[in-house]
Amino acid sequence: MAPYPTRDEITSIFKHMETGEYDSTFARVRPNVDWTVMGTHPLAGHYTSLKDFQQATFARLGKIMKDPGIRLMVRNVIGGGEQEWATVELVAKAECKNGFKFDNTYAWCMRFDDEGQVAEVRAYLDSEMVKEAIEANEGGAPKSSRAPVPQF
Repeated sequence: MAPYPTRDEITSIFKHMETGEYDSTFARVRPNVDWTVMGTHPLAGHYTSLKDFQQATFARLGKIMKDPGIRLMVRNVIGGGEQEWATVELVAKAECKNGFKFDNTYAWCMRFDDEGQVAEVRAYLDSEMVKEAIEANEGGAPKSSRAPVPQF
C-alpha cells in the first residue's frame, strides 16, 4: 500500500469540487494547512489555516459570482502514491455577476502528510484574471498583495 494518496484517490478527493461539494474536499485538508496563493493579485498571500485561506479566497470570490458559483474540474493529477507531493491541475468554470467569464486554470502543488491529509499547498493561477474579476465586481482598484517566494 502506498504511503500517500494515489493519483486515483487524489482525483476522487478533488472531484467533489465539480459539483460544489467543497466541504468534502476540504475535509482532507489539515485545519492548520500552510497554503500560499502565488502571484501578485488581491488573493495572493500566505495563509496558515484552512479557515483563513477559505475566507480570503473562496468566500471573497463567491460574493462576486453568479450561481452556481465556481466549479473546479480536475484536469490532471501528477504524483501521489510513493511521493508526498502531488499536483492537481484544475479548470474553473464560472461567471461573475457582471458577466465576466471566470474560466481560470489552477495548479495546486500539495504535500500530503502520513495520514493522507493535505498539509501544505502552493497554488498557481491566472493572476490577471483574478485581479480583473475582483476589480470589475467589487468596484475600484483592489489592493494586490504578493505571495512570498518559497526559499530553498
